[in-house]
Amino acid sequence: MHSSSTPSAPTAALDAGLAARFIDSLWDRHIVAELSEYIRIPAKSPAFDAQWAANGFIDAAVRHVTRWIEAQAVSGLRLDIVRLPGRTPLLFFEIAATRAASTQTVLMYGHLDKQPESTGWRADLGPWTPKYENGRLYGRGSADDGYAPYAAIAAVLALQQQNVPHPRIVGLIETSEESGSPDLLPYLDALRDRLGDVALAVCLDSGAGDYERLWLTTSLRGMASGTLKVQVLEAGVHSGDASGLVPSSFRVLRHVLDRLEDSATGRLLPAELHCRIPLERVAQAEQSAAILGDALLQNYPWTRYERDGQPQRVQPMSASGAEALLNPWRPSLSVIAAEGFPAPQDAGNVLRPYTAVRLSLRLPPPVDATHALQAVKHLLERDAPYQARVSFECHGGANGWNAPEATPWYARAIDAASQQCFGAPCAYLGQGGSIPLMRQLQERFTAAQMMICGVLGPHSNAHGPNEFLHVPYAKRLTAAVATVVAAAP
Repeated sequence: MHSSSTPSAPTAALDAGLAARFIDSLWDRHIVAELSEYIRIPAKSPAFDAQWAANGFIDAAVRHVTRWIEAQAVSGLRLDIVRLPGRTPLLFFEIAATRAASTQTVLMYGHLDKQPESTGWRADLGPWTPKYENGRLYGRGSADDGYAPYAAIAAVLALQQQNVPHPRIVGLIETSEESGSPDLLPYLDALRDRLGDVALAVCLDSGAGDYERLWLTTSLRGMASGTLKVQVLEAGVHSGDASGLVPSSFRVLRHVLDRLEDSATGRLLPAELHCRIPLERVAQAEQSAAILGDALLQNYPWTRYERDGQPQRVQPMSASGAEALLNPWRPSLSVIAAEGFPAPQDAGNVLRPYTAVRLSLRLPPPVDATHALQAVKHLLERDAPYQARVSFECHGGANGWNAPEATPWYARAIDAASQQCFGAPCAYLGQGGSIPLMRQLQERFTAAQMMICGVLGPHSNAHGPNEFLHVPYAKRLTAAVATVVAAAP
């Protein structure tokens, strides 16, 4: 679609201060405004918009970002919107190497599809109405993950502005991530020859423990989901006549779920869902907990109330910060939807014929999602109480990921980037979210280093109301990415 001029011969090492000032100016002059317009586009992921192709919002988001990238005149750029039949589009860019001896590739990743609106937004905010306030850009997709292509290109521009040599760079900006990235693997196959030999993958779709330092993601949970349904009748009946004789579908469902989860502690029971936590991750969790302190458990909007005149607050399941940070290494269960219930105000004295719930399982990084679903299905469906009709419909899943050991060049580059751009050492977190690309890339490029980072810090509330991008942190993260890319082989 677009090719720019060949870059001149690079000569300089990166001046971190100059790069930070350049990046700050670019964000202030252009990126905040461009991101604001992107927020206005309701580009919901296909899982939340079955008519995404006809509605055209995903295409509109891709075109919006494409126009901005093309306007930046990045030296050595080639940019394409790649389309496979029946798939969401993918924005792919290539930037030629300016380091003569470099034979490897840096891959940058982000996504443009969004979660649905959700309820509970502040009265003066909304998912599709951007608002920039006190360094925070509010709106759906601002931090998850619309900023990513802008940050990636800004990092490259910072290098080229100083004539700093860099390896070949490619960008993968997909549009089905919030649906579990079902379209990504076909694109990786289709673009195999254009990806090159990836030495470093920079994923800009993760979180941060605070806004004071560079945070790297060391692991990602896997996920699996399905619908559990218990049916006992063909139609609802009078509860006065039937209760005590006809088993309650809800009670049967609750009994069946007790096979999967200890309802008193929340611990999942099947051994197949657990793994051994690496000692390195335990040590990193302890170090990060020491940094975050009590703030770690204050990031959630806990319910507060009064009882007997005393203030109360819901308590976390983890007793310590380090244990909370190790949560991604333990399986967990959430019931995220239910069917078969009338609204409370509409309920009659009726014994309902069935109860169905949507189950979301989060899995430790090494646990295979397919095997986990098979084990759960067998566990839930076997030997149903009262011979009730119990079914578990699997909806699929994604495997987690654990970061490889850092090579010397990467460890040095990360330390330098955090110190130069944040004035503090780098810190490490395991994340509860799933980014399917990471496992796929690691399997294909076994020697690649993975810089998984992002702007989803305290209260940024991705997927929920009042999502915001912390712009000062995004600026410094952009500069950190430039610093690491400059050091890549």
